[in-house]
Amino acid sequence: MASYNYLVRRRLWSLVGAKFDIFDAQGRQIGFSKQKAFKLKEDIRVFFKDVSSETPFLEIHARNVIDFSAAYDAFNEAGVCIGTWKRKGMKSLLRDTWIVEDSVGNEVGLVQEDSLALALLRRSLCSIIPQKYTLSTPDGRTAARYERCFNPFVFKQRTIIYSEVTIPAMLILGGAILLTAIEGRQYANF
Repeated sequence: MASYNYLVRRRLWSLVGAKFDIFDAQGRQIGFSKQKAFKLKEDIRVFFKDVSSETPFLEIHARNVIDFSAAYDAFNEAGVCIGTWKRKGMKSLLRDTWIVEDSVGNEVGLVQEDSLALALLRRSLCSIIPQKYTLSTPDGRTAARYERCFNPFVFKQRTIIYSEVTIPAMLILGGAILLTAIEGRQYANF
């Protein structure tokens, strides 16, 4: 049974940097995100719906400027690291694969594109087939699903977080925004 259902949508027009809106299952906007432009390292900040909010409740920062197997640390509003998303560089050439770690570096999840055959088709057909990912715990349970909604103009991704998981929901939602920002960029010219 799903306990959380979110939709992350990339804004169509943004003069500087990418911007994303976050909606709950009822379609109400609950937050927004900004990806800073002209930064050598990725810098993504997530805010509650109140646009006057100065303090993000989640920040995602790349560890290095250029890294084939990039690592992105997620920090809560107190500035404490809640976990890390690490891209598996070589594996992601054929099928996007990410490792999710907790705040002390223990692997708590594996995010993988739905199938190798569909991943190869997506790479050759310019993403006509929407991407889908599954976040699995080390014991094989499904913690979350990320599903891109087909829309040739606006990148949208639905995120379903299952209630029985021990991975912090904020880390899973941060992953949805990261996938929208990083993986969504691959198909920005579609």
